Formats: sequence, structure tokens, C-alpha cells
Amino acid sequence: MLHRHNVPMPSRDALLAAVQFNADGLVPAIAQQVGTGEVLMLAWMSRESLELTLDTGDATYFSRSRGQLWVKGETSGNRQRVVAVAADCDGDTLLLQVEQTGPACHTGAHSCFDAVSCEVDR
Repeated sequence: MLHRHNVPMPSRDALLAAVQFNADGLVPAIAQQVGTGEVLMLAWMSRESLELTLDTGDATYFSRSRGQLWVKGETSGNRQRVVAVAADCDGDTLLLQVEQTGPACHTGAHSCFDAVSCEVDR
């Protein structure tokens, strides 16, 4: 499989081997809308949730507060279909390219980053 820049995409096994999970067995995962590049949310993934995501195509995360896996949109219907997953250069952060159905944020906002923002003075 080729990345959109005609660079070979790593295999599932290569991606899993590249990920550096923290001491709690988790890695941050940024969900980004495919096509627009809009950052939708940040969540955490365990190895199991990453494997499930790769196997099913449904974004599956690990809830630190509940201590369990959750499929994005399982109860709300606001699902994330995963198109691609990439690890950063250190393997300690994931970027999920997703097709978001409905709002991504639990507050009902399109993005979790819609609530509060400011521009930095230069």
C-alpha cells in the first residue's frame, strides 16, 4: 500500500512494533479529519485498542477514567472510521486519519478544540 505521497506504508506489524507505549501501556492518539486535516480530538490507546482499530476500522480507544476500552460513537452514533494510522518519528504519538460521523466531542461540538482558543501575540 502507498501513502498519498507515493511512499510505501508500513505493514500492520511494522506499525505495532514502532509504537512506544508509556509506563501505563498507553500512547496518545490524535484524530484528524481525512481530507481537511482538522484536528478533532486526542484520546489514548492501548496495544489492544490499537489492534482492534486496525482490525475493525472503527476507532477504539482506552478510557483512563473508566479503565476500559471504548469504541468512538458506540453509544452516540458519532463514529470514527479509520482510514490510516501513522506513528510519529519517536513512535510515542499516533495520528489517526478518520471519517467522522457527527460531532467528535462529547459536548456536541464538532471538534474538542472548538471551545477555547486564542491567537499568540508575536
